[in-house]
This record gives sequence, structure tokens and C-alpha cells, in this order.
Amino acid sequence: MVKDIVLKTTNLRKSYGKTTAVDGIDLSFHTGEFVGLLGPNGAGKTTTIKMLSGLTKPTDGSITYFGLDFHSNQRFAKGVIGCVPQINNLDRDLTAYENMYHHALLYNVKDDSTNEKIMIALEFADLINYTHRQVKTFSGGTMRRLVIARALLHEPKLLFLDEPTVGLDPQIRRDIWDYILKVNQVKNTTILLTTHYIEEAERLCKRVLIINKGRIIAEGVPDTLKKDMGRYVLEVFKQEGIEERFFETRNEALASLKECQETCKIREVTLEDVFLKLTGRRIDA
Repeated sequence: MVKDIVLKTTNLRKSYGKTTAVDGIDLSFHTGEFVGLLGPNGAGKTTTIKMLSGLTKPTDGSITYFGLDFHSNQRFAKGVIGCVPQINNLDRDLTAYENMYHHALLYNVKDDSTNEKIMIALEFADLINYTHRQVKTFSGGTMRRLVIARALLHEPKLLFLDEPTVGLDPQIRRDIWDYILKVNQVKNTTILLTTHYIEEAERLCKRVLIINKGRIIAEGVPDTLKKDMGRYVLEVFKQEGIEERFFETRNEALASLKECQETCKIREVTLEDVFLKLTGRRIDA
């Protein structure tokens, strides 16, 4: 059975004067997919999310949700998407419940079941104990869980996560990962994630898109993209910099290591290696 196409773009472009931020990208996401959009600063990730969520208008190209044109059906489209921005744009003086209730009003989720829906969403996010506490007393990780829970209150089919764990420590980041995976797998919500963290993309995403200078330059399953380069990297530490040699097997890398006069290290190939090879830039550049 072919899954529904939730979102499709064709030749999507965005220019600011003579500067092109997004340069003709074609995207297609199916129900239940978890897709990562990787790229360095300025590559066009956030601009893409802004166009897909209606925060900025494309210069050219089309966006459809479930086959309907976005700009001709904005009320419908905005009802099927949820957005988690980079910043915690919560009202810090309100409680978790009050923040959720205000979101419910904005999305016209206001019937006899509103209170029940809010409590279910808070419980799903493991935030029941924070229901009537002011947001300004929350930790960074708890705020992020609330921002995601709020974005899910109107039951969107597609969730945009724009660098959702930036600035969080590793343990809290992993807690957020578990929550995000639960959203994807239990609710079957399609997710588009932008991130600078290679480990995050490898842990969460079933498919990744690599964007650079406004264009999608590679896409595929993370393991497949990595295997196209080899499985192991021999890093040779030279005075002028680190030289990287790629090999299919660890034994091949070990054989090369034995011939090295410099300090060397063997490690497995990462998505960042793929990105560097394609662009010459690091993911956080």
C-alpha cells in the first residue's frame, strides 16, 4: 500500500534581492516518515521551514499538503502542520496548562474535550507534574518538551522541528529524542527535523536530505549514504592538517595505519564525513 504524500514541493525558491536562500528544491514526505534536513548555517534550512509553514512566501515554486495547494488552502494546511521553532517561545509567566490552553484557542480547539486533550498531551510529554507550574521555573529540557507538546495539541499530521535540542546538555537531549521518537512511532506523525547534530540525525532519521547553498545535494538512508564512502576512516594527523582515508573494511584501514609514520586513528564513517566530502564544509560551519 502506497502511503499518503503529506507534503510535496516543486522547484521551491526564495530570494532576498540578489541573494538566493533556497534554490529550486523538490521535496516529498509520506505519512509516518522521519526525515532530517542537514546543512551548515546559511544553507537554507530555516528558510525552507518558514516557507513550508507559511511564515514567508516563496519567490517561486509550489507547496502542496495532501495534494492541495498551500496558498489556496492555508486554513486547511496550517491545521495539518505543527511547528517547533528554535527558541522556546512560551509565555514564561503562564503555567504549562495555560500555555496549552492559549494554543487551543488559536487553533480553534475549544470544545467540551479541550481540557481532556490538554491533559492527555501533557501526560504524553511526561509533564503532568508541571501542569500548574509557571514556565519560568522549568529547566531548558522541560520547556522544549512543552513546546513540542503544544505543537501537537491540534493533532497535526506533519511536525516541523527546527533544531529542537540546540543548547541542551547530552542527557536532556537524549530525553527529548525519546519523546520525539514516541511522537513519530506512536502517533504516526510525519516529522521534518533540521539539526546541526550529526548524532541526532543518525539516531532519529530514517532518511536525510543534505542542503548546501540552497540546494539539496544528496538524500537517502543514513547508512546507505555512509556506505557509499566506505565503512571506516583512517585519520592521519599531519602538520598541515588531518588527512582522511576511507576504506571498506577495518582490516584495510589497519593495513594502511601500519604504513603510517604519523599519528593515526581509525573510526567509523559518519554523516559529517559525507557532508564534508560533498561540500568541503563542516555541518556546523
